[in-house]
Amino acid sequence: MSSCSECGKQRAVLMRCSRCKQGSYCGAECQNTAWKGHKKWCLSLTDVVEKLNAANLREDWGEVLKWEGRMEEMMERQPDDECGFILEVFANAHYRSFNSTGSHDHSLSIVRLKTRLADVLGRMQRFRDQGEVMCGIAEKLQTIGKTQEAAGYFQRARKLGEEHGFFVLECTSCLGLGHLASSEGRNEEGLELLRNALVCVPLCEGDVSEIELRVLHAFTDALFETHAIDEVEPLVARYREAAHAESDKQGRPCFYDFYSRYTSARLHEVLSTCTTRVEIHFTLMGPCTLQGRWSLSQV
Repeated sequence: MSSCSECGKQRAVLMRCSRCKQGSYCGAECQNTAWKGHKKWCLSLTDVVEKLNAANLREDWGEVLKWEGRMEEMMERQPDDECGFILEVFANAHYRSFNSTGSHDHSLSIVRLKTRLADVLGRMQRFRDQGEVMCGIAEKLQTIGKTQEAAGYFQRARKLGEEHGFFVLECTSCLGLGHLASSEGRNEEGLELLRNALVCVPLCEGDVSEIELRVLHAFTDALFETHAIDEVEPLVARYREAAHAESDKQGRPCFYDFYSRYTSARLHEVLSTCTTRVEIHFTLMGPCTLQGRWSLSQV
């Protein structure tokens, strides 16, 4: 049994609003009473789609989300490409709203909508797009602490990349899995995955600057954490160069430009400390006999 949208009484048969097909009422009396509040939302499906498209074009994400309650109606009997577009519009609206509010609810909505979008893209055999959406789902799950689920989506995206020859999926998924492994203390596994991501960068399709910077950022951090200074040293120059090129392209300093400078300074500090220790070591050890060294350590 369904409930009347106005009085809440449950009935086996209710009348539905003939225009929007959303409100359900006991009869004309309840419908008339509800009209004052209902009229703001009482639009035909065609009108709703027009309002959604207009709000999307002007990037009015709050207005877009007002129509999410009619999403299923909009998608009913639509082809997969149209359903994919609708899902993406609402997912983007939640993403923009999350950036403004940081609400946990928006994160969950993004995962829910993107999961459905990935299924639609799979049916359409758009496997690269499907894999990229899966990586996006994994990154969002990672931010809300669902690391096991995130790893599962990264693995699925990696498999798609291997099966269809999309190196960008291999690179992005290895980057995500490497970050997860390192954050959980599985350092060797994490470094191996990040090395694999770095190897894939030149093989990726299209502009690789963003993915290269993401990999270098994560890899240099992981190497510092494991004190692999010999391996991190040649990467710092590459990181600085790539970050500087990205800043030039954007016409302003990017995040990676600032962080690459910090990484360079961090490396310089480590190397300076190591050099000082080596110099002290040889100053003490060089001219001394075994007996003399023993006397020094006793002091």
